[in-house]
Amino acid sequence: MTLVARRCAVALGLAILLAPRVGAADSTGPPLLRAQPVESYPHDADAFTQGLLLHDGALYESTGLYGHSSLRQVELASGKVLRRVDLPDKLFGEGLALAGGRLVQLTWKEGVAPTYDLATFEKNGEFTYAGEGWGLCFDGTQFIQSDGSHRLIFRDPTTFAVTRQLAVGLNGQPVTSLNELECVGDSIYANVWQTNRIVEISKLNGAVRAVIDAGGLLNAAEQASLNPAAVLNGIAYDPADQTFLITGKFWPKLFRVRFVPR
Repeated sequence: MTLVARRCAVALGLAILLAPRVGAADSTGPPLLRAQPVESYPHDADAFTQGLLLHDGALYESTGLYGHSSLRQVELASGKVLRRVDLPDKLFGEGLALAGGRLVQLTWKEGVAPTYDLATFEKNGEFTYAGEGWGLCFDGTQFIQSDGSHRLIFRDPTTFAVTRQLAVGLNGQPVTSLNELECVGDSIYANVWQTNRIVEISKLNGAVRAVIDAGGLLNAAEQASLNPAAVLNGIAYDPADQTFLITGKFWPKLFRVRFVPR
């Protein structure tokens, strides 16, 4: 069994455990929303999407898998890859964030986060850290990282040192398998891995403010063609119209959506 398959198997068990807790949001917890599509765009179906961000109208993407990981700038309208840096085969790309003109890309188990100049895409440094890297976002003050657990890890933007940790909970239960992250104001949006759910988390206390159902974006034929690893992953916020861009691993499309009442 490959590393990705083992990770999928473990996460599937976690997703099954999580599902009833998230479902409780329908009546007893925070509101249950849905992702309402506004527009769709082509997306590279060979891209194992791990991180997604939008900056000044430009879309940046981190992809994973050993031997296939990359950092990309993508033309949103066409899905065309405008610039690309491939990671060494020994690195498994994960979350992506931008701070001070520098792109920071996590890796899964390797404990290194290469950094790149936004303008040139040239590697200009590297952070090191303990534990697994999954999702990453920057809130304007510090980095916020997920590691597949129910914790969010806050990191100094200069040193990447841990400044605090925050447990995420819904109705008194931990929400595990937090993956790709997007920082928006005092909220953090997180994919719950191996589900079609996104949770909105309070940056202040870790409470889940809303649960978003992003299922049904792909049509039946598109969904049927996907392999088991092709799960929802990738969130980018567009402040121009307050919409979100979301996609998945190996998905043929990327969607602009609004989070609306279900």
